[in-house]
Amino acid sequence: MGIISGIIGNAGVVPPEKLEEDYGKLLTDNEKIEVGFKLVRDTYIFTNKRMILIDKQGVTGKKTQYLSICYNRVSRFSIETAGHFDLDAELKIWLSGEDTPTIDKKFNRKVNIYDLQKVLAGFVLG
Repeated sequence: MGIISGIIGNAGVVPPEKLEEDYGKLLTDNEKIEVGFKLVRDTYIFTNKRMILIDKQGVTGKKTQYLSICYNRVSRFSIETAGHFDLDAELKIWLSGEDTPTIDKKFNRKVNIYDLQKVLAGFVLG
């Protein structure tokens, strides 16, 4: 991931092995990381059981929020692909009972948004 993409808020793909090394303590028995994405300080992990959104807070980033969302709470989601002038792709996720997207994340061109959608759809619809 380029430094410019990170600064403007776009996420890039992180290998599952690296995520497992950094965040394995968050996983339950038989939980496996399928795909993950990292911003400069934040990380989004999609496992076979849930989504884990990691938000580093404060100036030092030592304070961290771990948001865990079960796939059965997702009522709908959308993707928007990157264009010629709009260089980022977007993922929006609505949780049950919400009128506006609870989660709205941007990803750089390196992220195959279709693969991300396929993983999410597989868990939400499966």
